[in-house]
Amino acid sequence: MTEAAELPPAPDEARTVFGEFFPEAVRYAELLADAGVKRGLIGPREVPRLWERHLLNCAVLSEVVPEGVTVCDVGSGAGLPGIPLALVRPDLKITLLEPLLRRTNFLQEVVELLGLDHVTVVRGRAEEVLGTLQPVHVVTARAVAPLDRLAGWGVPLLRPYGEMLALKGDTAEEEIKGARAALSKLGVVETSVLQVGEDIVDPLATVVRVKVGESPGGVRFATKRAKAAQVGRARRRR
Repeated sequence: MTEAAELPPAPDEARTVFGEFFPEAVRYAELLADAGVKRGLIGPREVPRLWERHLLNCAVLSEVVPEGVTVCDVGSGAGLPGIPLALVRPDLKITLLEPLLRRTNFLQEVVELLGLDHVTVVRGRAEEVLGTLQPVHVVTARAVAPLDRLAGWGVPLLRPYGEMLALKGDTAEEEIKGARAALSKLGVVETSVLQVGEDIVDPLATVVRVKVGESPGGVRFATKRAKAAQVGRARRRR
């Protein structure tokens, strides 16, 4: 069994960001540092920098999420960015979408322990929940996939005029350039790179914002791809 590293004390910025939900943020950090490491959801080397690199880096995403909207966190993993976002924004209705059972089990435990009534855990892949999950205003993601693939999963889940907010690194601009053809097919009408977390995180968190118009083409594109995949699997079974 992997030994969990020691979790450092929460920085002052965490008290500012999480406010009245700071105790819940501390509990979540403790769960990540302990059960999260033991279950292989987060690497033991990440524990000493859990606050700065993970919790705060994700929480500042709230700066660009509109008030009172529905959110789907695609490939939520250990709950990043979905759980920190939920802690700082109780006005949001958040779905944590994750295909792996061991991760969804952890997420469900966290949601119940922290009393996050505005958060729902759903097991599945983005293409599998099309038609069953209600379209959302905002899709979030962090460290899931390159932008072209991520958009193929996330954009079809959006409502008209919705947006995907992806936490990215220094290659954000290059990813946008490389994904332009895929984004166009998905009905994306605008892309931008935002910097958030001033006076909270250093370096600032980089967010790629992808907006769709009145008639996003993502659902049709994803449905075609899902059908093609089903046909391919059927042929291989013959």
